[in-house]
Amino acid sequence: MLVHTRTRHTRNVRRKPISVTKKEKNIPWREIAKENIKKYTEVGLAVRGARHKAELTQAQLAKKLRIPLYHVSEMEYGKRAIDEKMAHRLAEILNVNYKVFL
Repeated sequence: MLVHTRTRHTRNVRRKPISVTKKEKNIPWREIAKENIKKYTEVGLAVRGARHKAELTQAQLAKKLRIPLYHVSEMEYGKRAIDEKMAHRLAEILNVNYKVFL
């Protein structure tokens, strides 16, 4: 019986480090995330980022919040406002400060 003994070849390519000038180190995050802010709004981007950091899907977050899935989507896209009570609930589940969502 034949046994597969070959392994995949990987390239050992040396990549040059990205050079960062002093000016580039001080770019505000809003400038970098400009395109995403247009799509999601700042608060929506905060919800989306915190959700990804917690490794949750929209469905999982909706289940923990006991709200419909489309509410989470609307919050991320800036179509649904987040009141203080919801901000506290989000903060507790996602382990961030509630003021991020206001």
